[in-house]
Amino acid sequence: MNNPKRRKNKYNPYTLNYNSQDDKYIISFNDSNNHKIIFEIDHSLYMLFNEFELEDLSELNEFDRHIEHLNIMERDEILYKRTLEKSLLVDDIVDKKLEVETLKEAINELPITQKRRLKKYYFENKTLEDIAKDENCSKVAVKYSIDCAIGNLRKKLKN
Repeated sequence: MNNPKRRKNKYNPYTLNYNSQDDKYIISFNDSNNHKIIFEIDHSLYMLFNEFELEDLSELNEFDRHIEHLNIMERDEILYKRTLEKSLLVDDIVDKKLEVETLKEAINELPITQKRRLKKYYFENKTLEDIAKDENCSKVAVKYSIDCAIGNLRKKLKN
């Protein structure tokens, strides 16, 4: 079998092959159980996957070209900046997680009816009509409960 000789992006699980004797295009990959799966595909699909691989290769080469031409001082500076950027990302992630935890605590402190209706509306994506039907009440009552819940959350989260 003939296949393109090129390096691949580490996230590309597919291997392309072309069997010139049989004029067959083949794609293979390992499934979640690490069993090799092999499919015969048509020329257009082969070309599409080939194009994806070439785009990945182009990106890999572009990255290599920029890193290779840097002197040691420039490389160190870029690497230092990248570590700072990642640290900021970690800080943002931690802040976001703390905000989510604070929000969960505030929701759990709401009155039972407000909490239940707020969760159905925002987390279960139910409409006001659906909630009203489920709870045998009016749409206005559901809207009022949700508005009160949001007001209570704003008060608790400002402190």
